[in-house]
Amino acid sequence: MSLNQGATKLRRALEDPNGFVVAPGVYDGLSARLALAAGFDALYMTGAGTAASVHGQADLGICTLNDMRNNAEMLANLSPSTPLIADADTGYGGPIMVARTTEQYARSGVAGFHIEDQVQTKRCGHLSGKLLVDTTTYTTRIRAAVQARQRLGSDIVIIARTDALQGQGYEESLARLRAARDAGADVGFLEGISSREEAKQAVQDLAPWPLLLNMVEHGSTPSITAAEAREMGFRIIIYPFATIGPALVAMREGLEKLKRDGIPGLDKEITPQMLFRVCGLDESVKLDADAGGVAFDGGVDLRKT
Repeated sequence: MSLNQGATKLRRALEDPNGFVVAPGVYDGLSARLALAAGFDALYMTGAGTAASVHGQADLGICTLNDMRNNAEMLANLSPSTPLIADADTGYGGPIMVARTTEQYARSGVAGFHIEDQVQTKRCGHLSGKLLVDTTTYTTRIRAAVQARQRLGSDIVIIARTDALQGQGYEESLARLRAARDAGADVGFLEGISSREEAKQAVQDLAPWPLLLNMVEHGSTPSITAAEAREMGFRIIIYPFATIGPALVAMREGLEKLKRDGIPGLDKEITPQMLFRVCGLDESVKLDADAGGVAFDGGVDLRKT
């Protein structure tokens, strides 16, 4: 298997007619560890989650290539054999920058990424008022990514996203995705699908090209389960808010309790050792011992008296 094991695995899943990829959105190392522990076979690095966690900002094109690549590299290398699909926004510039983005993502262990047709000052796909570049500019981005992948000899999967549905309608969206497909994109991504009927129609109209479904609950798209998406014919489903949504609620409630009561009042199971074990403590201790180290001979668990 290649150095970028995740990319090879993702590409093979797409080549398998029965393959279907379910990727919960993760935004930092802890959320990724928890998703891996839950048994997911792929992860999705959400751009909105990266903007929120790295900068404390809304998803309005705040993140740079370096912000996104740094986060993606950390996430991808927690489990190199688990495919990480990452947001790459607009590619962060013209063809030269899109090629650089592709190269840096590939070398960082990213398995696949999506590039969209918004202007550089982009916004979340589930906000209104999005502005788009023309189709020629969009396909230039896709072509630059495809050519960079080919130069590298990489398996990294290029996903073409269009945000045209909201402002320019279904037919224009399909025309853009077909142009991206002709430019060499591996997967299509129709953002902001607004009905189940539209979702089914897109799969049919673009078959047999693989499509990704972006399942943002309470956004533009109705709630569709993984099983339903697979039945419709989608090949990948991502859930950008799968971890950051619950984390937001839990942290807000915990901080309100701390402010009110003067103590967080955590469950008894939430100990330092529990947190560190989620983050690979036991594996690190074993690694040290296997190498002949003695740093952890005394153990790490507190001895209760």
